[in-house]
Amino acid sequence: MTDAPNHHELPADQAPHSIWRGIHQTLQQDTVGGALLVVATALALVLANTGASDFYLSVRDFTFGPEALHLNLSVGAWAADGLLAIFFFVVGLELKEEFVAGKLRNPKTAALPIAAAVGGVAVPALIYVLVNLQSGPDALQGWAIPAATDIAFAVAVIAVVGKFLPPALRTFLLTLAVVDDLIAISIIAIFYTDHIEFVPLALAAVPLAIFAVLVQRGVRAWWILIPLGLATWALIHASGIHATVAGVLLGFMVPVVATKRARVRVGEDASGKPIYDGLAAHFADRWSVVSTAVAVPIFAFFSAGVVIGGLSGLVESFQDTIALGIVAGLVLGKPLGITLTTFLVTRLPGLRLDPSIRWVDLIGMAFVAGIGFTVSLLVGELSFGVGSESDDHVKVGVLAGSLIAAAIGAAILSARNRVYRRELTPGRDLTPGSSTPSGDDSRG
Repeated sequence: MTDAPNHHELPADQAPHSIWRGIHQTLQQDTVGGALLVVATALALVLANTGASDFYLSVRDFTFGPEALHLNLSVGAWAADGLLAIFFFVVGLELKEEFVAGKLRNPKTAALPIAAAVGGVAVPALIYVLVNLQSGPDALQGWAIPAATDIAFAVAVIAVVGKFLPPALRTFLLTLAVVDDLIAISIIAIFYTDHIEFVPLALAAVPLAIFAVLVQRGVRAWWILIPLGLATWALIHASGIHATVAGVLLGFMVPVVATKRARVRVGEDASGKPIYDGLAAHFADRWSVVSTAVAVPIFAFFSAGVVIGGLSGLVESFQDTIALGIVAGLVLGKPLGITLTTFLVTRLPGLRLDPSIRWVDLIGMAFVAGIGFTVSLLVGELSFGVGSESDDHVKVGVLAGSLIAAAIGAAILSARNRVYRRELTPGRDLTPGSSTPSGDDSRG
């Protein structure tokens, strides 16, 4: 299948995007990403609720760009439609890695996290709809807001409180989050596209096809690939489909497996033979830094700045069923959907949780998956429009729901972490199925 040794000849239980970086580095980077998101969100909330509010809002709403290309957008829209496309490009690379070389290539192995992801999307959406059933069709537009999991925040929580948790639990969360992203992308493309302009959509296939041919031939020159990516993005934006979908499509075009034409040398094995990586790993390794350190924090900065209006404003927000539905979806729907679906699927013959994972571990992880944030804020903007009163209530609901889910999940996993740490104390025998510390990458 390949012409040279490559990094994808690795154990099947590797976690998503640890395939090329190793889980220790993945946890470090996602922890940093989570910290940057917290800082960006806190700064936005401070600016939006102090004397700097007018300045913050004027910057966020300042428009620029060529109107002829439908690109006369606000700064906030550039962050959501433009910078966030980088995040989805990395998501596209991760998804393709998983389908070609990761857990999702094996249907039996992938069945549990895929089912858990579907349950973790469907149940929060159902709970949101039930809460807003009497609030009219406008409120129901936000049904998908609590359906997403923010991987940077979720992994950051586990990295902080769960050093001794089973590596298989992190693998489950990462795989679930990758599938969750795919579902979220599909929802945005299908349900949040009002109309489609077929001419620019057809034209977008031209730079996309050229990009695909070049990367398949091993071309890595940024001055060629980035203009093609920008052209694809602009044409898909002009078609009416949310422009972040362009990032995913571009990611899908990049080859995973190292071939003679498309490969990157990354070192040598013990015998001195060169080791090669595919371009998907190479691009993800580089662009994930831009996504984590620049694109997502800037998006968060311009999306999370809701004017709360003090305690009375906070109370007013929670009188809106939109905010209540989001909180209920994230805090109750996510853990219920993930845990219940996993329980039901494991009743089927041949499908079982990894022996190192206990059900209480899964419940704690399921609460952590209730951290919505990035994609939830994006779907909220698509549902109700930037700066609307409903959008402000969406932000309050997403922030509150994510914080509550994170606190509950962190408390459960912190308690479980102490149990695993005691099991690993020198002089004590490990119980069957117990874990190694997360710094040991051998378990993936």
